[in-house]
Amino acid sequence: MKKISFLLALIALGCSSVRIKGVDQDDAFVLSNYKTFSFYEVNSGGDALGPNQQENLKLIKEAIVRELGDRGLTQSENPDLLVNIGVVVTEETQTRETSFANPADRTAYTGQRSYSWKSQEVEVGKYRQGTVTIHLVDRVANKLVWKGSAESVLPNKEKNVPPLIDEGMKALFAKVK
Repeated sequence: MKKISFLLALIALGCSSVRIKGVDQDDAFVLSNYKTFSFYEVNSGGDALGPNQQENLKLIKEAIVRELGDRGLTQSENPDLLVNIGVVVTEETQTRETSFANPADRTAYTGQRSYSWKSQEVEVGKYRQGTVTIHLVDRVANKLVWKGSAESVLPNKEKNVPPLIDEGMKALFAKVK
């Protein structure tokens, strides 16, 4: 049942397992105007993040270093651009509505007419939904110049997380001018 609900969630998101929720940037922002970057300190907590939260955060940072490096920026102690990472993980419940047309959903007729049937929502599975938000901040002006968010259903197997993080950061940074 878990495999079916996970597959349905992936189908709902389309071909890619990562969905870009939104991107916004300052009108004057051009990434090529910056040469160096660094990260803000990341504070996270909560049970939903899972036992591998620090390792996954490290993977997110490594993916960002690659993406910004591919665009000509280098990590520095005295950066032009600061990167803030926000991560939210929620546990979601997948439901479906029962249907009288589905024989498995209706009560079998036993010869008495003293019952009724009504459609209702039934739980078919649970999954974790992850959202990462990246803020790029001009350090000198102390101004947010670009922000973007990506979300995805998180895989149950930890070995599938690194490729998902890479896919998400590639999709998100593809939106940077």
